[in-house]
Amino acid sequence: MHRYAALLRGIAPSNPNMTNDKLRGVFEGLGLEDVGSVLASGNIVFSSPATDVPVLERRVQRALAEELGIPGGTIIRAHTELRALLDSDPFPGLTHGRGTYLTATFLKDGATAPVRLPEQPDPLTRVVGYNPAARVFLAVIDNSDPGRTPDFMSWLDRTYGKDITTRTWLTVQRIVKKLEG
Repeated sequence: MHRYAALLRGIAPSNPNMTNDKLRGVFEGLGLEDVGSVLASGNIVFSSPATDVPVLERRVQRALAEELGIPGGTIIRAHTELRALLDSDPFPGLTHGRGTYLTATFLKDGATAPVRLPEQPDPLTRVVGYNPAARVFLAVIDNSDPGRTPDFMSWLDRTYGKDITTRTWLTVQRIVKKLEG
């Protein structure tokens, strides 16, 4: 059995079809095991003998759309990928806080990796890098003005569309802890 985390895009916990119990129910209905949730924002951990992640992503997404009407993207990462990402310590000496967000933006399997990172003229974002093994952009976002969307986040949306989802570094740490617990 392999441990995985599904990072679901566009989950609104206030939507009655997007509650953790309903999300877990879809995963359990697919025969996935050890299903759990992390926070209330579409982070589901589970076990499966499957090793073809793109096929697993499509299977989960199809079930979410059919059973709960959730059209958003499903991105799945193996526990080993997330553990290696944490162990790489991409944010040395930095802490996630109210005004400064440490973020990880995951690309769907099969998405084209960047040839080069975008220029960084945006004073709200410092791009730390791109981790090809986990297929994730890492950035530090100045969130002191929540009314402004950093140019980097807009670039990600324009470049990758719905084939991405962003989590705070704290959430990634919580997901790995749940996978290991």
